[in-house]
Amino acid sequence: MRLGLTGGIGSGKSTVAAWWSARGAAVVDTDAIAHALTRAGGAALPAIASGFGADFIDTRQGLNRERMRAHVLAQPDARRQLESILHPRILAEAEARAAQSPGWVIFDVPLLVESRRWRQRVDRVLVVDCDEQVQISRVAQRAGWSAAQAEAVITLQASRAQRRAAADACIDNSRPGLDFLHQSLHLLAAHWGFHAGAVEESRP
Repeated sequence: MRLGLTGGIGSGKSTVAAWWSARGAAVVDTDAIAHALTRAGGAALPAIASGFGADFIDTRQGLNRERMRAHVLAQPDARRQLESILHPRILAEAEARAAQSPGWVIFDVPLLVESRRWRQRVDRVLVVDCDEQVQISRVAQRAGWSAAQAEAVITLQASRAQRRAAADACIDNSRPGLDFLHQSLHLLAAHWGFHAGAVEESRP
């Protein structure tokens, strides 16, 4: 089974990915791949430096993420340019990692609904849904982020309605705590015939 996992920023998608991973599914994290491509020595850095200039490469020779984030939020064309550099490389690396896993593969893809590259590559789509004010509150607690930046990213991403329309299953993660989320995941995994191969989540 190839499962596409997606959700808006701050929805808790990474928490859901960790749940699947703890039960033996192989998780291919496209955000992690993007970070690897843009850190010091990353394969995408030469193209980014060529397209955007050396000002976007920090003193450690990795991508200056805060500068780039502000730039692409202000310039839609710059966002599309960055995506044209990163997305084909991310897709190729994601497929290479998935090829090493014979069982369930969870593709953690923030922009799965927005991209035309992903839907035909997965068997099912699981959307982590979340109230937008909860998303903003969660993201604003991250280092280097503000509530205004979180709102701007939400505006650029697919709407909740668009993600739900693309979903084979949708799980709400607006509530505090993890009990409801984990219960929902247990029920969904059982419905889809997934058999856990690892540990249960620990209870606090």
